[in-house]
Amino acid sequence: MNKLDASAKGVYLIAVTPFTDSGALDLDSTDRMVDFYLDRGATGLTILGILGEATKLTAEESRAFTRQVLRRVNGQVPVVVGASSAGFASMQELTRSVMDMGASGVMIAPAASVRTDDQILAYFDMVNETLGAGVPWVLQDHPVSTGVQMSAPVELKIIRNSPGCVMLKHEDSPGLAKLSAIRAASERGEVRRVSILTGNGGGLFLPEELTRGADGAMTGFAYPEMMVDVCKAHAAGDIEKAHDVFDAYLPLARYEQQAGVGLAVRKHLLKERGAIASAMVRKPGPKLSAADLADIERLTRRQATRLAEIGATGK
Repeated sequence: MNKLDASAKGVYLIAVTPFTDSGALDLDSTDRMVDFYLDRGATGLTILGILGEATKLTAEESRAFTRQVLRRVNGQVPVVVGASSAGFASMQELTRSVMDMGASGVMIAPAASVRTDDQILAYFDMVNETLGAGVPWVLQDHPVSTGVQMSAPVELKIIRNSPGCVMLKHEDSPGLAKLSAIRAASERGEVRRVSILTGNGGGLFLPEELTRGADGAMTGFAYPEMMVDVCKAHAAGDIEKAHDVFDAYLPLARYEQQAGVGLAVRKHLLKERGAIASAMVRKPGPKLSAADLADIERLTRRQATRLAEIGATGK
């Protein structure tokens, strides 16, 4: 098993879940999608996330999809599985199942019911008990979806209290100051260093987050090579190139991050790029209008022109 650890870096793509036009789970497209992500330089995959439509899958579909991804990846990169749940019994069941299949770790976000700092800390104490020793896990900080605000001091306490927590998925916004504070605390030796991969919708602040000490990105975008190339340029010390590449993709990344319709945009683009056979978003989900499709065509055309201008034509 390619177990997740605190040295993780690079780009862990948040994978979509492919469906057929009728809404059934599409395992053939799952293989195509995995190949697409790996071909574009992903250093890891994260499945059953919020934009993986995890809440729309049955328990059996979640296991079948995980099994298919792991089979196709075949140990080439780590695979993290979202295991957040309203109940600890289902969290434990899914975690044990996917770890037995060969997953590298799981990702856990706080339940929407917790509000105070004490409640948050108590919740993650229960997470540690539920997952048990030997299961590496990712602390997901995404207040837009959970409604839970975790301060830097609270996250540092969670890390101290949780030997199995090896990564923070940072996607609070504004969150650059929080990221800086957490990284500074580890540099001072106040807490062990964990990997920090950032989300924030297609990496909308990725260059700045890398400068603040992030180790890479864990998010989705129909052009994952953007995040790969930005991280590579930044790691090589070419900060201006990292910003130039990022700027070329930004208009489309911004468009893809529209609340409510963004996943439909991403799946449409992934279909156009040959990664999946259908752009179906399982109900309840949005559909793109003719005007939306015209916007996307214009943005992709302008993106290609700009990439050629800076000598970064992508895949």
